[in-house]
Amino acid sequence: SRGFVYDSRNNLQMRGLVVLLISKAAGPSTAELSFQHDMISGIYSSQRSLAEITELIHTAFLVHRGIVNIGELKSCDGPLKDMQFGNKMAVLSGDFLLANACTSLAQLQNTKVVELISSAIGDLVQGIYYENSKSSEENCLTDDIGISRWKEQVFLSHSALLAKSCQAAMELAKHSAEIQDMAFQYGKHMSLSHKLHSDLQPFVRESSSDTIAFSLNSAPAILHQEFRGREAWLKQIRE
Repeated sequence: SRGFVYDSRNNLQMRGLVVLLISKAAGPSTAELSFQHDMISGIYSSQRSLAEITELIHTAFLVHRGIVNIGELKSCDGPLKDMQFGNKMAVLSGDFLLANACTSLAQLQNTKVVELISSAIGDLVQGIYYENSKSSEENCLTDDIGISRWKEQVFLSHSALLAKSCQAAMELAKHSAEIQDMAFQYGKHMSLSHKLHSDLQPFVRESSSDTIAFSLNSAPAILHQEFRGREAWLKQIRE
């Protein structure tokens, strides 16, 4: 789990792995002891399927995020037709992965799990929509975003999928609502830690090249704003 936070280069498929690890750590509930024959290495087959579904959804949204804004392209970026074709392929590929995830989700035959993961997909869409709408604005200094608002936005676009997948894994093993909430909080805070670490990198990474660009909506900038005060922060940014 520590590798998920600290190693941004090698966190491929880490969401699915976290789901598997938390499933193994929790084990079967007392209500599911009669079904232990379905377990392999302490993990139910349905929980393994859930881990695959989580990775499919995450990968699908990564592919969708790769769509290029045609309006921002320059002639030196390459032929417009190639970019348009690439966009179409990204949309179709992402949709194909999502369709496979939804099919596998239905095969789990658990209404609560379907509801949880479906709501996580909705959260992802909402979070990415917000990110894109803000990135297109010319002046982001008009937004007064506190750390609580940052947490809400990061939960939608980064934490909801892992948090709700961890909770769903506990539901599949028939664990209590208390344990399900603990799993949800673990997944949520794991993802928040990962985002905090990635937001911090432009401020701590040594580079011989020009200054690394950073977002004014990143955690360090927002925390600095709360420490300095809005007006002093705006003055410092403009300077």
